[in-house]
Amino acid sequence: MKLWPQELRLRLVSSFVVLLLLTALNALTSAVVVLALVLALFGLTGKPLPWRRLVHLEGFLILLLVTLPFTLPGDPLFVLGPLVASVEGARRALLLALKVTASVLLLALFFADVEPLRLGNALRALGVPEPLVRIFITATRTLGVIRDEFARLQDAMRARAFTPATNRHSWKSYGNLIGMVLVRGLDRAERVEETMRLRGYQGRFLHSSEAAPKPADWMASLALVAGTAFLLLGERL
Repeated sequence: MKLWPQELRLRLVSSFVVLLLLTALNALTSAVVVLALVLALFGLTGKPLPWRRLVHLEGFLILLLVTLPFTLPGDPLFVLGPLVASVEGARRALLLALKVTASVLLLALFFADVEPLRLGNALRALGVPEPLVRIFITATRTLGVIRDEFARLQDAMRARAFTPATNRHSWKSYGNLIGMVLVRGLDRAERVEETMRLRGYQGRFLHSSEAAPKPADWMASLALVAGTAFLLLGERL
């Protein structure tokens, strides 16, 4: 049996259900098991871990781990001046960090190598409104262009001997940088729209009909959802 559904509509639905079930987990043991299973799937498939996404994510989670223990009441863990860190707060922060990391890794495993147009076709087949699908496809295709434009402008600033610091000049320079990115992005969007209209674009992307899911896809989807539901049920018993 396949490790997860290969049919994209079933993959979207099953991953959505799994993420909903993950949000209801309350035991650290269950969260650790889920994260270990997701890492095992990466090992079985030979796919590399998305380290860049993890670096950005863990930066936010570290901030959560540092602040949340001081905001929830409970048994004191340690005292830092007038602030008291609680055991319950530390447990809640660790639980959230485990669940968020597992969720992001699961989404990366399922959809990192899926083309935006295929994903848009699957969303349309599931009944997502056409305007939302168009926004999704257009945004995913232009994010890389905007990122490259941002990098070129940063290189131009470095070529002019700009050195970032915590002062008014740096903030003003970054404000101008963001403004230039927005202006150039708007200009590029207008050119892309004109090109699309010249090629006959009338408000809808062409798409092919999705084939019916295979029995193996149904089995993989049910196994994925049932496994997560089993962990949640084990907590409630």
